[in-house]
Amino acid sequence: MSNIRQSHPDRPTVRHTPTAPTRAKVLAAGERIDAHRHDDHQIVYAGSGVLAVTTDAGTWFAPGNRAIWVPAGTAHAHRAHGHLDLHLVGLPADDNPPPDSLDAPTVLAVSPLLRELILAYTRDPDDDSPERRRLLAVLRDELRASPQQPLRLPTPGDPRLAAVCALVHADPADTRTLAALGAATGVGERTLSRLFRGEFGMTFPQWRTQSRLYHALRLLAEDTPVTTVAHRCGWSSASAFIDVFHRSFGYTPGAHNRRARQGG
Repeated sequence: MSNIRQSHPDRPTVRHTPTAPTRAKVLAAGERIDAHRHDDHQIVYAGSGVLAVTTDAGTWFAPGNRAIWVPAGTAHAHRAHGHLDLHLVGLPADDNPPPDSLDAPTVLAVSPLLRELILAYTRDPDDDSPERRRLLAVLRDELRASPQQPLRLPTPGDPRLAAVCALVHADPADTRTLAALGAATGVGERTLSRLFRGEFGMTFPQWRTQSRLYHALRLLAEDTPVTTVAHRCGWSSASAFIDVFHRSFGYTPGAHNRRARQGG
């Protein structure tokens, strides 16, 4: 998982765009938008494909029924998995419609109504009619009601934690326990368990499930068969994978692929 840093003599400067654009944009599979930041907030929604937004703190990922809230001033990059129909909505920095005045990137559930509002609002970004301003007001109301989703892979700060995370990312099908992974990296299970809770706010099994789901979404975006995805990402069976996927996203992997082909 790549990191994004602010300007440093040994690192590229993060591009600064004062106003967050409101527009629709198509990204090919694997295409990236390099690290940048805005003085505005931004809602980032994938009408098709899978979107990943990466910052110093980690990677947030969203299939077609999720959006990512990126607060003003946050250095972030985008990456497309599969053909990405990207929709961007910029909001002034003093406008915080999601609940809790979120100050870190957050994945939000997207209702059918909110999806249509985002698509309509980004269709003609130069339109400044009263009708479009009313559209934005309803969009804000829907954002306030959007539940937050735990679809995030935090970036490890401790090198011991990073070593274990790297093993899991390299092979999502690896079924070794935390104790076995610790033995492979020379760290005790209790220490690693404490690091997962302290740095990530989640247990190792919870984090590994997030990692596997991210890999699964990427494979599904490449039209990989569901059974193949299940085994390559560490589930014992396709049915076990389908169950976890459905509980996490609200629909099955097969329905996810149909949504991706149909643009949501």
